[in-house]
Amino acid sequence: MAVLSRLVPTIATTYGLQALFAAVFIPLQTERFYDLCGSIGFLSATGVSLYGPALKAKYWDGIPGATLPALNTTNFAPRQLILTAGLVVWSARLGSFLLERAIRHNGDSRFDTIRSNPVTFALAWFMQANWVMLVGLPVYLMNVLPATQHTPLSRGDKVGLAFAAAAFVLEVIADRQKSAWRAAKDAKVHSEKFISHGLWGWSRHPNYVAEIGIWTGVFFSSLRTLRAAYPTSATVAALGSPLLTYVLLRHISGVPPLEKAGDKKWRDDPAWKAYKSNVPVFWPWA
Repeated sequence: MAVLSRLVPTIATTYGLQALFAAVFIPLQTERFYDLCGSIGFLSATGVSLYGPALKAKYWDGIPGATLPALNTTNFAPRQLILTAGLVVWSARLGSFLLERAIRHNGDSRFDTIRSNPVTFALAWFMQANWVMLVGLPVYLMNVLPATQHTPLSRGDKVGLAFAAAAFVLEVIADRQKSAWRAAKDAKVHSEKFISHGLWGWSRHPNYVAEIGIWTGVFFSSLRTLRAAYPTSATVAALGSPLLTYVLLRHISGVPPLEKAGDKKWRDDPAWKAYKSNVPVFWPWA
């Protein structure tokens, strides 16, 4: 219960913000800003989780002399600052990338049968709130914890952070490779039907593999403090971050619709058959 009470402002912000976005965009029947709203959700939840206690003391409790602490290692644990900075960079990068793609393609085909149904579209916004809350949970749990209760960064923590950073770089590379390929195709530089070089020659969905790597690294960089400062249930809940990311991308909203679309377009194309035969659908080593 103590863990939940610490997270109440973050939970309220996450679900309240997505409900507000839903109230705006459901009547307009547009999902163009859906991914951007998800990124805003991550940024808001991160800020509230980090500054929630100070905001409460200053504005809710009215404690004399209460101030908003500066972002430095005097007021926050190194783990909090690193994870917060990483989540901000990840959210801003992914949100801007997906917004640009949605504008370029005039929407997202995944919503073709959803946007006109208010109930189904509302469910999509609710699911996005769940995604923001559950995937970012390791960071939020670290942020609401007083700096004095954080364990020092261990070798394992640093390995987790390095793993997350490396996965982020791979995700950026994969996205840029595909964007460059698409731009070249639009410019008639080539006539390839699908990308099959670079990281896309190792996995048919390298950006998704990298995304799972990011949250796996984040979880393991938090694990030591989770075990020391929280009950086991909090650690189990935080483990849901990489697991949910995997389930969503590999089995629900990521790989399946893209593979289905590819088969629909190029089922009888020898190049597509060869690509599927030679390049793993997900894990490069599978």
